[in-house]
Amino acid sequence: MYLLDANIFIQSNRAHYGLDFVPGFWDWLDREHEAGVLCSIEKIADEINAGTDDLTKWAAGRKPMFLKMDGTEGPSLAALSAWANSGGVGYTPAAVATFLASGDYQLVAYAHSHGHTVVTYETSAPESRKRVKIPDACAALDVPWLDPFTMLRREAARFDLR
Repeated sequence: MYLLDANIFIQSNRAHYGLDFVPGFWDWLDREHEAGVLCSIEKIADEINAGTDDLTKWAAGRKPMFLKMDGTEGPSLAALSAWANSGGVGYTPAAVATFLASGDYQLVAYAHSHGHTVVTYETSAPESRKRVKIPDACAALDVPWLDPFTMLRREAARFDLR
């Protein structure tokens, strides 16, 4: 199953898949969620709900798409925290604190504990010390990740004007 980062929803709406002009993308997300292909987590819904736009309204009507942490993530959360805090990685204390308070932290741990693939617009930046990037956190726990365009191609998504 694909586990979507907040930026899939937020960036897509603000840029190339706006709710107002590419409704097919949003319909596809609904369909694929109902088919058990994709989901996200509540912490990501919280990030979306911090806004006041059409995306906030859209997400509010899709609570089942955003799963609750179920308690099985404890070991994954601990391993991810240990990795982020390790001196070998070299993240600043502020970067670690921000990461551990974020949806990204829970997203990667959820994916790890449930065997999901994370989907994000972020790219790896292992040299970064000021921000923990999702792909690097995924790599630390051997969690598969990919960008949304790869997901869309793998799932043969089509948004045509027939």
